[in-house]
Amino acid sequence: MCASESRKRGRTIGGAPAAQEKTTSSPPQTGVRSSPGNAGMYIKGTDKHGVRTEFPFAVDVIDPQWITLSDGTRIATTMWMPRTTEKVPCVVEMIPYRRRDGSVFRDFELHPWWAGHGIACCRVDLRGAGDSDGILADEYLPREQEDACEIIAWLAAQPWSNGNVGMTGISWGGFNSLQVAARRPPALKAIITLCSTDDRYADDVHYFGGALISENEMWANVMLAFNSMPPDPQIVGERWREMWMRRLEANRSWSEHWLQHQRRDAYWKQGSVCEDWSRIQCAVMTVCGWEDSYSNTTPRLLEHLQCPKQAIMGPWSHAFPHRGDPGPNIGYLQEATRWWKHWLAGEDTGIMDEPQYRVFISGEERPRPWYKTHAGTWGAEDTWPSQRIKWRKLFLNDGKLGPRAKAGAPLSLCSPATAGTDYGRHGGYGGEAPDLAIDQRREDGQSLCFDTAPLTEDLTLLGAVELDLELSVDQPLAHVAVRLCDVYPDGTSAVMTYGVLNLTHRNSHEFPEPCPVNTPFKARVKLNDFARTIPKGHRLRLAVQTQFWFIVWPHPKLTTITLTPGTSVVRLPVRPPNAKDKTVRFEPPMITPPAPSRQLEEERWHKTVEDDLVTRLRSIRLKTEFGRWSIDDRNIEGSASNEESFFIHPDDPLSARLVTTYRWSMKSGPADVSGLAHTELTADETHFHLDWRVEAFEKGEPIFRSGASKTFKRDFC
Repeated sequence: MCASESRKRGRTIGGAPAAQEKTTSSPPQTGVRSSPGNAGMYIKGTDKHGVRTEFPFAVDVIDPQWITLSDGTRIATTMWMPRTTEKVPCVVEMIPYRRRDGSVFRDFELHPWWAGHGIACCRVDLRGAGDSDGILADEYLPREQEDACEIIAWLAAQPWSNGNVGMTGISWGGFNSLQVAARRPPALKAIITLCSTDDRYADDVHYFGGALISENEMWANVMLAFNSMPPDPQIVGERWREMWMRRLEANRSWSEHWLQHQRRDAYWKQGSVCEDWSRIQCAVMTVCGWEDSYSNTTPRLLEHLQCPKQAIMGPWSHAFPHRGDPGPNIGYLQEATRWWKHWLAGEDTGIMDEPQYRVFISGEERPRPWYKTHAGTWGAEDTWPSQRIKWRKLFLNDGKLGPRAKAGAPLSLCSPATAGTDYGRHGGYGGEAPDLAIDQRREDGQSLCFDTAPLTEDLTLLGAVELDLELSVDQPLAHVAVRLCDVYPDGTSAVMTYGVLNLTHRNSHEFPEPCPVNTPFKARVKLNDFARTIPKGHRLRLAVQTQFWFIVWPHPKLTTITLTPGTSVVRLPVRPPNAKDKTVRFEPPMITPPAPSRQLEEERWHKTVEDDLVTRLRSIRLKTEFGRWSIDDRNIEGSASNEESFFIHPDDPLSARLVTTYRWSMKSGPADVSGLAHTELTADETHFHLDWRVEAFEKGEPIFRSGASKTFKRDFC
């Protein structure tokens, strides 16, 4: 069996140059890693994964396959085509992470698998990214969604297509899968969205509970670096340098957009599918992990979507389920194949007979900054929200959590500006990065803590904890951060979930208002969804604090909050045992042969927390050296590193400073280039101050430099 002649010979549309054909028959390699900046895509060989080389279909690879859009923009893609004369469906992924030297490592593991099972795959460089024409000006623009609809229509109209298209992606690709589904392109029949959000303001890297988070600037700097990289000269030819210069001249820190929109306005509503759930009518599978900062999206999608839907929630960080740390990993590619075969090829794979919500329930384990594997078991819920969940109400009494309210003297707290350091960062990125929370006893000492009595039996919680606070504050601007911890008999405090609320947003993220000073008011804090079994003999601890550095940027002044015992209530989602849990089974994680590449210098992670005993300034430094790598089948070599530093004085929130620098280099054909992106954020009482710069080098010589210093009025942040 063979493909059509036009596809076999790599013919492209729009009069573009002939495509280059490659095969995926290279032997398995070890030491393979992704290029930097692709959160959750770091991979370290195949020690815990089976490598499959035999498939029902042979696979042809077309790279590049050019798609010319209606405005003349040429979009670069890679196609994996099952070798057959039968018409086949197609799955498309659209992201900005450079398919030739960025996401190539995990692309080799994903798309050939599905193509080998009879599903064509199309990996798209977004407009302005990788080898595609144009400029990438911001995240999730309407133009991006319109491009996707055009590309889907083009794929469905190809002579090899059965007319059915799926869309998928992790993080950015998960976002735009939902956004494009809401536009209802006729050929789009199903999506798989991983580690994404339905609400760009509530659950992305910008604002959390109405508070500015440090990931806003860190992610802006990563994209500042990515947008300063040239296309691959081996693909675009002599145009590469001209395209590179245009990108450099247009490059801006996207934080300039994000700091202009500190409340949930029209900017964030665009691309937030929660604005109208009914717009999505195709089938949706949503996948995430508890250690990811996007985990709230999965239960919300199950609750609100009215289309066919399935969900898998595992223990992972911001990563694919067959690759993500912490484990255990699952055979995600097999599950996805069942989904695509059902919705795109009309085959009965049994996928819709699975429980609607397959969820990992964490078990007992002591806190560590990273885990290879989490303790726990898989659970099943036929629907979500589940009618099986029983809500347990506990009152915040005088240092205790109890089933009945007990009055007591007021409790006051003013956390130092350094409080929050031991939580980690806003979501983990896997590998061996020390992103996760450590023992919380130091944090508990800077919080108002409320403990239960030791549990008389094991307790399983599944869902989102809700806290109704009645409190007063001594400043018009204030935060609260709330942690729920599992406290061991020896005092070890392991955080299970947390939530943050900018109290000026207590009634609305769109219309914030000052807090009444020294006057009691009410506020509801919803903590992140989670699942955990707490053993008999342990205690639950609810900890309330007023600072959460370095995740949350502090308000200008330290704040004292006061709670009156017996007036605030927390509700816990208690999950009873379910016999169906035993039916949840996944195949072991498998991949196709990795990209033929070599790790020339190894990755390294560093994290230090230092307190200057004289100045009392706290410094937190994170450094990731992504090493140096060679992609042998395309003669590309690259390297990168990322540094992030945070500074604050415990008595002075206005001393907060964030500094982040991303360095990269690339050699491909005539290109021998490198660059850096650098961003700093500080604030005074009324304004944020953003400074950024980009530098580019060719053969070690500086050829470009740009940057800006911008000031943004603080808007209740």
